[in-house]
Amino acid sequence: MKAKDLLIALAGTAATAGAAAYYYIWKNMGLPRGAWPVRGFDLERYLGKWYEIARIDTCFEKNLDNTTAEYSMNDDGSIRVVNSGYDLKRDRWSDSIGKAKPIEDPDVARLMVSFFGPFYSSYNVVELDPEYRYALVVGRNTDYVWFLSRTPEMPEAVKELFVSKARALGFDTDRLVWVEQGTRERPEEPEMDEESDE
Repeated sequence: MKAKDLLIALAGTAATAGAAAYYYIWKNMGLPRGAWPVRGFDLERYLGKWYEIARIDTCFEKNLDNTTAEYSMNDDGSIRVVNSGYDLKRDRWSDSIGKAKPIEDPDVARLMVSFFGPFYSSYNVVELDPEYRYALVVGRNTDYVWFLSRTPEMPEAVKELFVSKARALGFDTDRLVWVEQGTRERPEEPEMDEESDE
């Protein structure tokens, strides 16, 4: 192959890879139309344990109750994510461990989260009270939404606000699953389901 042909082939490969990367980012790191992540975000205050109050069910949370998410810092500056819940079908507790990092400026509440190696999805905090007690989190589209609270309960006024906000963003709030919290005692040694190698 001539040098000129090789350069053309390499340029084509690079363009294809670039287009694939752009498509991946666009597909997985997006936001529902009209959603804006919280600015002035303080990651340190957001760390710690959150209880899931409501969600739209996904394949990785189906049949789970007593679900929580806990965030802490890794030594490399990324965020350690531990999602936990009681699997009603398998009749046991399970955890999934992943990692997260900011998509843009750290003071913008947009993270990219991975539980499966190099594959990331977006995590966007679109409502957050000033005391960091309640958070409305959305994914890349209207199939992913979570109502989070620092305690197993959320005031009705906050639930109503989050439902109204989610509906305005195009979420089908009739699909919300209201999570049972505090109904089961967690054993001291949790069983780990999967761990990201990223």
